[in-house]
Amino acid sequence: MLARLAVPAGVLAAVAGAFAYVGAVDPNEPGHYPVCPLLRVTGVYCPGCGGLRSAHAVVHGDLPAALHANALAVLAYAGFAVLWTVWVVRTVRGRPFRVALGTAHLWTLGTLLLVFGVVRNLPFGGWLLP
Repeated sequence: MLARLAVPAGVLAAVAGAFAYVGAVDPNEPGHYPVCPLLRVTGVYCPGCGGLRSAHAVVHGDLPAALHANALAVLAYAGFAVLWTVWVVRTVRGRPFRVALGTAHLWTLGTLLLVFGVVRNLPFGGWLLP
């Protein structure tokens, strides 16, 4: 049983370690992390811009700040938590875990990222800026 949980535990340890690092090393302080290349070159915010500040806020329990930094990232963190939990439950029950994303799912995800990236850079989407 414990051997089956080794991979989910390893993934959780890696993600927890990354969140612990981002929680300890504040991305709001300049010089700790590289600047987004798209933002640096074009001045345009990508869908991931603000993701580190969002993770830092989540670690510190500040959900409003996390949502302001990158609402889509907060949804991704919650989605990871749900998928990881389902993975562990299925593993404990001895059932395989598979995420089967079809073409429609991938197009929907890509469209969501594109729309979020475009809207946050338009004047009326300023509330989505990090």
